[in-house]
Order: sequence, then structure tokens, then C-alpha cells
Amino acid sequence: MPTTRRYLMCAPRYFEVAYSINPWMDPSKPVNHDLVMRQWQTLRDTYVELGHKVEQIDPQPGLPDMVFSANSATVIDGRVLGARFRAEQRAAEADHYRRWFNENGYHNVVMPTCINEAEGDFAWTGRYLLAGTGFRTDPGAHAEAQEVLGVPVVSLHLTDPRYYHLDTALFVLNEDEPNIAYYPEAFSEGSRRVLRRLFPDAVIATAHDAETFGLNAVSDGRNVILPTESTGLAAQLTDRGYEPIFVDISELKKSGGGPKCCTMEIRG
Repeated sequence: MPTTRRYLMCAPRYFEVAYSINPWMDPSKPVNHDLVMRQWQTLRDTYVELGHKVEQIDPQPGLPDMVFSANSATVIDGRVLGARFRAEQRAAEADHYRRWFNENGYHNVVMPTCINEAEGDFAWTGRYLLAGTGFRTDPGAHAEAQEVLGVPVVSLHLTDPRYYHLDTALFVLNEDEPNIAYYPEAFSEGSRRVLRRLFPDAVIATAHDAETFGLNAVSDGRNVILPTESTGLAAQLTDRGYEPIFVDISELKKSGGGPKCCTMEIRG
């Protein structure tokens, strides 16, 4: 069953691929600014039409990746753990998001000492916080997240640089009866064993699903927002009783982002 969610998003007013900090980014490929704004607006409108609440933070010039709000905080039961970016090009984003939370009634925001890129590498299942490491988030950030957020953390190791954040290789389908979809080849063998043990009924994505950013999806427990190309994954989800909803993210993909990257969930 779907549950109403609260999301924080940032319009891609200043979005461009001005540098390369992941394998998907190529500054020689121009961004269509009108198209990326329309694509982002469609994503936002989709959430609203589904009954979710969408908050917005003002984009800032000089921060082209600020649109990827999921990377800037993790919020569980009203506790906020901010982000500390590995790439200096994105470092200033963290303080803008910290101020947004302070100005919107969250006065106990903790800024991390270890590098963590928030929901890029942290996925709340309703029972555990799955925490990725290997490319961006430091392993020490996992213990810090457990201490600040007060939830059990399960560490997972990413091994494929194309899937540099956990949210490019895994997403949570349902928090009430926790289940996930993921691409096993993005993880170390030990992490695969952990995922099989915790989620024996998980949806297993194909290489095509992963390459089309199908795992950078957003689920409300029934409706699953995913890229238009991820038809194989959508078929599996339909078979499980979920309702896939396609969105076009062609411009956002130029920076290695998709629906989830643009969507921070505020829990409590």
C-alpha cells in the first residue's frame, strides 16, 4: 500500500555538467536547460499528483549539482544528519541544506565529521539503514550515522565505479514489510551474501536496469517512479503488485543522477 511521503527537492536552475566526478559525467556534452527543467518539473508534479508533499530549497549559482538533494541529508524520526561531500565542487551544498533545516524547525541538525553523501549512500528500510561505501562515503560514516540517527546500520561495499552511490544500485520498495530491488554485480561478494540473507525475496535487477538508472527509483510502497528505459525492471515490479510510473531523466543522467538523486525524503 502507498504511504504519503514528504520530499525535499531543488530545481535545476543552474544545472550543468561543469566537471567530472563520476564515470557518467562528460563536460563536453551540453545540457539542454529548458528540457532538464521540464523533466524535473514532471518528476515534482508526479509526486504531488500521488498525494505526496514536496518542499523546495532555493538553488544557488555555482552549485550545478545542488539539484541532487538526496545527497545532502538523511532524516529519520526527525533527526537530521547532514552531509560532507568528497568532491570539493559540491562541498558548499551541505551548508545550504543545513540552513534550510534550521529555518524549517529542525534545530538539532548534526553535521558529520566523516565524509557521507547522505541518501546517496544511506537507504532506510524501515528496520535497518543500509549504508554504502567504496567510492564516496567513508566507512567511518556508518558508525556515525548509527550514533546520530539511533538506528541499526548494515554496511555494504560497492565495487563498480559506475555505481558509485548505493542509490544507483539499490532502492527500498517497501518499509512496512521491508524489501528492496538491487543489482548484485555492483556489490562485493560479502555484501551480496548479506543482502540475500536480509532480503531473500528481493527484486534482482539486470545490467540493463542498472545502466538505465532503474535502481535510482523512488517507491512509496506501491507506486515506483523510475526512468522510462527501465522496462524490464518495471515488468518485475508489476508482477509483484507495484505500479511503475515512468519519467524521462535524459538530461539528469548526464551528471549521473535520476529520480532518487533529486529526491530527499524527510521522515518525521
